[in-house]
Amino acid sequence: MTSLKGRTMFVSGGSRGIGLAIALRAARDGANVAIAAKTAEPHPKLKGTIYTAADEIRAAGGNALPILCDIREEAQVIAAVEQTVAEFGGIDICVNNASAISLTDSQATDMKRFDLMMNINTRGTFMVSKYCIPHLKKAGNPHILMLSPPLDMKTKWFEHSTAYTMAKFGMSMCVLGLAGELKSAGVAVNALWPRTTIATAAVGNLLGGDAMMRASRTPEIMGDAAYAILTRPAREFTGQFCIDDKVLYASGVRDFECYRVDSSVTLMPDFFVPDDEAPPPGVTVQAMPSVGGVQRSR
Repeated sequence: MTSLKGRTMFVSGGSRGIGLAIALRAARDGANVAIAAKTAEPHPKLKGTIYTAADEIRAAGGNALPILCDIREEAQVIAAVEQTVAEFGGIDICVNNASAISLTDSQATDMKRFDLMMNINTRGTFMVSKYCIPHLKKAGNPHILMLSPPLDMKTKWFEHSTAYTMAKFGMSMCVLGLAGELKSAGVAVNALWPRTTIATAAVGNLLGGDAMMRASRTPEIMGDAAYAILTRPAREFTGQFCIDDKVLYASGVRDFECYRVDSSVTLMPDFFVPDDEAPPPGVTVQAMPSVGGVQRSR
């Protein structure tokens, strides 16, 4: 499969950033995209709503369905999936992008924040996938894609942010389990994670402002990497934990400079990238910084 034309994508939390980049890349093929997210009104620090995202998708060449949906609420998820099927006739792709993040240790993580991360990241991913699966089984080349990291069970990923890592790795555990469960049905289930920080409003607001943004790549690298995964034959590529530039390198990309915000600044690594996950030739990334006490939301 080389195009997503006419295919229907259901994206959680896709009103901005990485989720929107994935949606826009699909839209360029003429895909149908349902944006299921909570932001209906403009936020003073975060650009984009489900309605502005829908406008961008249409401008890029796709069809869009903005849906106000909190993926913690089962009834809202069921309704969002049903609305998508009613509008477009089915679902071919499920992208679990919505995530809540707080990089805090046990004493700095209140239980309300713990519950939020578990309910959105792990439970929300499981639930969105669960209700999309009956429709995906009817699709020609069905994919589920989680925006979650490789299951690299090292103390360094847990010691400063146990709650967040548990919740985020919960998404990746969904990949492991659902890939096995759905293999015989021909539904691919994979994960995608960035090698570097991505220049989203959340990174700029919470992780170091302009300096961090300049050391990042643009969301388009994740959109292009997701596209490379979602256009592969579902029965031939499943249960994989992918890194963005490695996926693109395998697809023939050799020049990654177009994704850099500032080519004069060495790229900042994202969390959870395994030590043995070497970057493609010519790509240089800084050493992993300390993560203690930092908060962010992708």
